[in-house]
Amino acid sequence: MTNKLANWQATAFNQSEDSSNQIHSDEMAKTYGFKGGLVPGVTVSAYLIHPAIEAWGTDWLKHGAAKVVVEKPLYDGYDFTVDVTDADETSYQATLTDQAGTQNATGTMRLNRTAAAPPTMRGDVPLAKNQPIANATREEMEKLQALGMKALQVRWNENNNMATYLKNRQTMPDLHNTAGAGYANAAFMLSLSNWVLAGNAYMNPWIHLQTESQNYAIVENNTELHVECDIRDLFEKKGHQFVDLNVDVYALKTAQPVMTTMLRAIYQLRPAV
Repeated sequence: MTNKLANWQATAFNQSEDSSNQIHSDEMAKTYGFKGGLVPGVTVSAYLIHPAIEAWGTDWLKHGAAKVVVEKPLYDGYDFTVDVTDADETSYQATLTDQAGTQNATGTMRLNRTAAAPPTMRGDVPLAKNQPIANATREEMEKLQALGMKALQVRWNENNNMATYLKNRQTMPDLHNTAGAGYANAAFMLSLSNWVLAGNAYMNPWIHLQTESQNYAIVENNTELHVECDIRDLFEKKGHQFVDLNVDVYALKTAQPVMTTMLRAIYQLRPAV
């Protein structure tokens, strides 16, 4: 499947209004000076990746590499445009701009058929359901960096709130439409980085800023995934506490690597004014 890369327009959808990360709720977000709850950074990323799915199809799911930086908040219900530039047969740049003219995010997407060899699953101990989680202080994050983190296990299917990045899921690309092929979409796959981090340290609120990801395999409907991670770096900037997290995703049953991601996030915001 190879179609022409194209610009596209849609309406932003916040799938996470009820998330434990209350930056996606209007009340908490307004406390920090935002207009309302933030559309998840992984959803914004999926909007920039959408032209790759439409143009390259399963090639993207097997070989796609993306770097996405979320620069400004995108709000639920806002119309947006993704502009594709510098496009060729295997790569493009993209910019997402909302109805107010705000540039919200930028990204570079490419087919990377010569990617580095994927990692091997270590078999990290998975997080237990409802286990106590320490607050994400700098001290706790340094401890996790030194001692290691637990893995996340989650199943991909249509019941996940990230099964769609559009309010009307019937308008999802055919490959991601759960009424059709039902392959896992970028919003879900990038969410795995968020969830494994949040499962190891309690953060509320926190903000997803940037990802660099490499696909290795298609994730089919009802696949159970095993997600391992390590903290690469911790730093402070303008009163915010940042984390860089390496994340490796595998099919649990076969240990096949399906994706690697580097996540950058603010795990502790400076106090609200």
